[in-house]
Amino acid sequence: MTLLDTNILIEIYRDNANIASIVDNMQEIAVCDVVRAELFYGARNKRELQEISADLEGLTVLSLLPQISEMAVNLVKTYCLSHKLEFADALIAATAILYNAELFTLNRKDFSYIPNLKLYELK
Repeated sequence: MTLLDTNILIEIYRDNANIASIVDNMQEIAVCDVVRAELFYGARNKRELQEISADLEGLTVLSLLPQISEMAVNLVKTYCLSHKLEFADALIAATAILYNAELFTLNRKDFSYIPNLKLYELK
């Protein structure tokens, strides 16, 4: 399973054909609650909000669990000073780790130092 980061979906909305093609060829894709919330927050109007909502309905959602929250807090505690890890990114990373999913992101440097996190490798 591959967990899509928010920036991947934003690129698809910007008609980035390369990213869209990569995602189209994936077997099992998912989003997490943080990504859904970030996309909703970025909607510029009601029409965009409805479009995003409809698009997300067809995807697997990896819900936040207490273990994810706890792991995310520990990741922030460990990496906030050295890497400026933000809580939203920590939640995304913890979700990928707990659900054993690869994270597909364009911001690999934001996640590359996190142990046990598998980053999606472009083939």
